Amino acid sequence: MAEHSAAAAHDDHDHKPHGWRRWVYATNHKDIGTMYLVFACLMFFIGGSMAMVIRLELFKPGMQFVDPQLFNSMTTMHALIMIFGAVMPAWTGLANWMIPMQVGAPDMALPRLNNFSFWILPFAFTLLIGTLFVPGGAPAGGWTMYPPLVLQNGASFPMLIFAVHMMGASSILGAINVVVTILNMRAPGMTLLRMPLFVWTWLITAYLLIAVMPVLAGAVTMLLTDHFFGTTFFTAAGGGDPVMFQHIFWFFGHPEVYILILPAFGIVSEIIPTFSRKPLFGYEAMVYATASIAFLSFIVWAHHMFVVGMPLAAQLFFMLSTMLIAIPTGVKVFNWTATMWRGSISFEPPMLFALAFLFLFTIGGFSGLMLAIVPADYQYQDTYFVVAHFHYVLVPGAIFGIMGGVYYWLPKWVGNMYDMGLAKAHFWLSTIFVNVLFFPQHFLGLAGMPRRIPDYAVQFTDWNMVSSIGGFGFGLSQLLFPYLIWKCVKSGTPVKVNKPWEGAHGLEWELPSPAPYHSWTTPPSDAVIAKGAFH
Repeated sequence: MAEHSAAAAHDDHDHKPHGWRRWVYATNHKDIGTMYLVFACLMFFIGGSMAMVIRLELFKPGMQFVDPQLFNSMTTMHALIMIFGAVMPAWTGLANWMIPMQVGAPDMALPRLNNFSFWILPFAFTLLIGTLFVPGGAPAGGWTMYPPLVLQNGASFPMLIFAVHMMGASSILGAINVVVTILNMRAPGMTLLRMPLFVWTWLITAYLLIAVMPVLAGAVTMLLTDHFFGTTFFTAAGGGDPVMFQHIFWFFGHPEVYILILPAFGIVSEIIPTFSRKPLFGYEAMVYATASIAFLSFIVWAHHMFVVGMPLAAQLFFMLSTMLIAIPTGVKVFNWTATMWRGSISFEPPMLFALAFLFLFTIGGFSGLMLAIVPADYQYQDTYFVVAHFHYVLVPGAIFGIMGGVYYWLPKWVGNMYDMGLAKAHFWLSTIFVNVLFFPQHFLGLAGMPRRIPDYAVQFTDWNMVSSIGGFGFGLSQLLFPYLIWKCVKSGTPVKVNKPWEGAHGLEWELPSPAPYHSWTTPPSDAVIAKGAFH
């Protein structure tokens, strides 16, 4: 009897929930990481379908398919869903999966908080997408939520504000978890300057999130009280200033851009050494460059506002500080290129995405330098040139970084290799169509086509048609991605999980993950570390 009860107690202790309970009550970092990634993929397609509505309407001049109000709602919702629903949860999913393994921790530091920070998101986005079905329609004031435009949407306005608060809460909780895990749970011998670059970029990203998300919360709360409680923070008639909202919003919004891109720097810094068979060139310089970019991101916010009438001294300061960001970014691009120099390079899908990231993100960086020049920005401001610039940063930048990371680590996660031919087809279709989609928008902007308009003058027709064709091509090619992952999980060729990229694919130089920290009986020797055992 005693043996039976002891066995029962042991079973209770080892009991793992199955079915829906495994996911709802998940505290395992891999399960939560998977949920984040699946959620991000779903939001990617919902946000992408809204972009398709935009490109369909802009295929030719005149109003064809949607009214101007719905068109503006699509531009607003597309941006909010892609930024807060697709890119940020995808990065958090990759962080959940990889950071414990890369620093040698058994799990994230705060597993229940981890669960909570994920489950906020489905409710936040149900609320946001629900605005499409309320009287007055979805928010149509742009993702920047500038007053007084954003206040004109009736019932959807408070839903938008509450949804933004929930997204911010989720991001702050996730960031706290990342910081605590990295600072407190590293394996013995894993000093900060031995951490993989992905861990470093996420540590810096987490600090950015903790610093700026409360700023966004403050801005939207002031909007809410202006609308419902008679305050006049941003209402000129009561002594307020709508431009103050822009200052507060962009103090959040510019670091946010780096929140979206820094983890991609980390992933590319892991992929390029592996497929070049060389250690990363200038590891410490990469760490300091990342930290410099994060610091500078706090002091450049008003380059989004050159046309509001700020003093010349302020315009000069924001112009020069913006150009300063090109220096640490240039260090990164140089180091990635130097890593590949005279390496034994092979072009598997992760490397292809990393190389496309390198070329196309750099195009986005150069157009950003053009936008930083005050007199030039007067011409580019609120044209399609700006749209082309930030989409070159966020699609071949952030999105390609995420896809490269998934292709790099998926064999390690599931123990199977995906269909190489299909993955390369996905890469080439994506790369060709992303350029057909966004490159013509530079020409449209330089010719003077304003952004966020549902109709346009006939001289802009040809390039809009090209751009829309690229948009539909890019959107359809993304359907390969979930299919490829599903096929890999179900019927992929088994690989060695600790070294998924060696053997069959000719890769001998490999960066295996460390053993869990509790399996180190003594701190690892410098020789072990030098071999890359912590990557």
